[in-house]
Amino acid sequence: MSVACGGGYRGEKEPTGQPTSFTAGDSASDTTHGDPTASSAVTEGDDETNGGTKLDVAPPDTDAMTAGDGGDQSGCDKVDFLFIIDNSGSMGDEQGNLINSFPLFIDTIQSTLDEAQDYHLMVLDVDAWQYETCQQMCTTAPPECINPMGLCDPTVGPACLFPCFLGAVCGLDGGYQCGVTMPEVCEDVLGAGVTHPRGQGSSNMDCNFSTGARYMDSNEPDLSAAFECAAQVGVSSYAGTERPMEAMVQAVTSGTEAEPCNTGFLRDDAILVVTFITDEDDGNGDSAGTPAGWKQALVAAKNGDESAIVVLGLFGDNDMPGGICQDLADGSDGAEAAPRLRQFVDSFGDKGFFGSVCAPSYDSFFQDAVALIDSTCEEFIPPEG
Repeated sequence: MSVACGGGYRGEKEPTGQPTSFTAGDSASDTTHGDPTASSAVTEGDDETNGGTKLDVAPPDTDAMTAGDGGDQSGCDKVDFLFIIDNSGSMGDEQGNLINSFPLFIDTIQSTLDEAQDYHLMVLDVDAWQYETCQQMCTTAPPECINPMGLCDPTVGPACLFPCFLGAVCGLDGGYQCGVTMPEVCEDVLGAGVTHPRGQGSSNMDCNFSTGARYMDSNEPDLSAAFECAAQVGVSSYAGTERPMEAMVQAVTSGTEAEPCNTGFLRDDAILVVTFITDEDDGNGDSAGTPAGWKQALVAAKNGDESAIVVLGLFGDNDMPGGICQDLADGSDGAEAAPRLRQFVDSFGDKGFFGSVCAPSYDSFFQDAVALIDSTCEEFIPPEG
């Protein structure tokens, strides 16, 4: 199996790689998990130079470093998988592709990573609460517009037309009602693990993980079914903008509102595999911070050990040679070009890997990613103690 690392590309077509010069921000190699300075990961600043496509390279030589060889202390037996999934209105097919690819992906992980059979898996969406705008509608609509059933009545008068139209849409998405539909514990926290997707196109059920936590583990009786429940986050987000990287930062950074929600997910003696899927770039005005800051947050979460992190991205390839995505703005099932997200993935060098969100299947993307995860696991040196 071959793997393309450091900005590798997968889709129906593969473009010819072009060399790039890329300057990333300083990694937080001297930070530790829980360092209060980690909040700098979401500080606004200048973006780094955005390079082009990197050349595909051969997979790392894993024969020279195998877990358990002759006193070698390297090798992992735990993997924490973090999935960040766009839940905006255009993401239905992409969520389906991800869910369809997961069983083969996790089966290959289980058969390839001989020693690492202890997994945590957590899903995030890209807004704080999909009904946040609906809730705002309830509070901004004139009181006389709300009928005794808690629904907005557009026939009352002109001032009720807009808020009540929005209310009608919200009502169709999972039966939202003003004053009745309230967020569950941690459901309105950006970066908290998803346990009960709601709204149009979602699984619309409590996933009820066997862990009793906001993440699944390898003891889940039906891991693929549990992942399908959580990953089908739906297409009902009415947020003004998607914030995938900010959700990721909030999920892994100490001292955030999401930290107590996700207690137990991150483990110091596990490698961290982050996968994000979106059809829009995370540009200026979306997630707080910069690609360098997002990277810094992940490195800090792994106690400064950048080598313990794998980043996988599925996003728009419109601006790349041979890209298969159509423009999202033309009404097709396409995507936006995503230079900032690609810059973020590229900053991890040969531990970053990306593919086209517009590919008809993600099977080959995840199969190639397994080799990268396996080599990262074999090279991992768990912290002492």
